[in-house]
Amino acid sequence: MDNIEKNINIISTRDILATHGIRLSKSKGQNFLIDGNIPEKIVKISGIDKTCGVLEIGPGLGALTQVLYRVAGHVTAVELDIKLASILQDMFNAQNNVDIIQGNALTLDIKQLTTDKRPELTFHVCANLPYNITTPIITTLIESEVFKSLTLMVQKEVAERICAKPDSPAYGAFTVYANYYTKPEILFDVPPECFTPRPKVMSSVIKMEIRAESLLDEHDEKTFFKVVRAAFGQRRKTLVNALHSVYGNAHSKEAISEYVASCGLDIKVRGEVLNIEDFIKLSRYFIE
Repeated sequence: MDNIEKNINIISTRDILATHGIRLSKSKGQNFLIDGNIPEKIVKISGIDKTCGVLEIGPGLGALTQVLYRVAGHVTAVELDIKLASILQDMFNAQNNVDIIQGNALTLDIKQLTTDKRPELTFHVCANLPYNITTPIITTLIESEVFKSLTLMVQKEVAERICAKPDSPAYGAFTVYANYYTKPEILFDVPPECFTPRPKVMSSVIKMEIRAESLLDEHDEKTFFKVVRAAFGQRRKTLVNALHSVYGNAHSKEAISEYVASCGLDIKVRGEVLNIEDFIKLSRYFIE
């Protein structure tokens, strides 16, 4: 996209909203990009090319879609807002590698929209996620087992939580979940003035490479995440007490203390200091 076309797109975002009488919805987390450099930067960092299929969630008025369809083999853009979906269908009607789907990404059959439809392509996600569904949609995307990577614009606070280190305030159960399935990295920040309307918070672009192999088998994963949830369910409790509140019927506090000590941890430690490897070691005692 040359600079002239980019400038037209930037100007037209507000014009399109006014022409169609669209009022943005806070409940849907609608904030549209008006800086044409950001979508190009996102797509370049994503590594997407013609061998890739892309799922875009919440395309809005297509700022990111306009860059994606030029570089990707196919783009499926899912928009919840009926008016916006209609506008997008008109905008991309002539492009045979773009499908605009009106619907809720949390309830649609993601596999049917992606690998079932275009099995020859490797699928990725590239999206400016609506703020109000960030955590559940990331969970849905990971658990679909469809994608090689997720390149997402989210609230900076969420990006920091996903990439947080143990024993930090942002570190929690979702951090462990995200890092168990992916290798996340914060790429760059996007200030409020790049959007209309301006959000009250800073945004960040994060890339989450899906791990090629699972760290545990499916049966053991269930116990692993039960241990993780227990550890963070009552953050002020020691890890031993938090685990005993969940496993007390089957394991004595003394036994749980031995498990924790056997992992090389102080029995007075709290769950927030454990990394993924610690949780895996600890969960094996409950698995066995």
